Amino acid sequence: MSTSTLKYSAETSNALLKEVMDRSGQNLMSCYQCRRCAAGCPVGDESGVTPDRLVRMVLLGEKDNALNNLLIWKCLACYTCGTRCPNNIQTARINETLKQMAKEAHIEPNIPRVASFHSSFVKSISHFGRSNELEFMALYEIENYKKGGLTAVKEDIKSTSKLGRSMLKKKRMHFKLDRTKGKSEIKSLFKKAADKRGAKGQP
Repeated sequence: MSTSTLKYSAETSNALLKEVMDRSGQNLMSCYQCRRCAAGCPVGDESGVTPDRLVRMVLLGEKDNALNNLLIWKCLACYTCGTRCPNNIQTARINETLKQMAKEAHIEPNIPRVASFHSSFVKSISHFGRSNELEFMALYEIENYKKGGLTAVKEDIKSTSKLGRSMLKKKRMHFKLDRTKGKSEIKSLFKKAADKRGAKGQP
């Protein structure tokens, strides 16, 4: 577990805190560092940062540390942190916000494969309103190819083939393209988000 000392930065604290709270919908000011979230986080030990420490980074204005840590990429979004928090702070939503901010700032992700998985999933949702395994996997392997060529694609298929066979046996993988009835509404939400980012000068 990381034991580095966090330092307050008045220059970035208020701006960072406001942006994260506005975008995540979470009141970070209500965190009093009881560390119940840390006790339940399944990836806190291996990521070196626990949810309470991440909140503290934002409160102190440590933007670089907040956008460059393993927790925002390893977070499982299991919501154990929010369930245990006496003030109902959902750190998973904070992680998602920081992940988006890191992407917008063109910061190289700590775990590129997770970043590829994330962007491919979101792109698949934007097309049909829900994730379809075939399209999702194709988009993901295209991302792998862009970053590591055929070798990366072969290695990924080899490492996940066992899981794929198991999913097929349990009928957890579907090959038809499912569409949601509210697809146009979802597309408009994606467009609205893109327009909002464009208005702020974000990619």
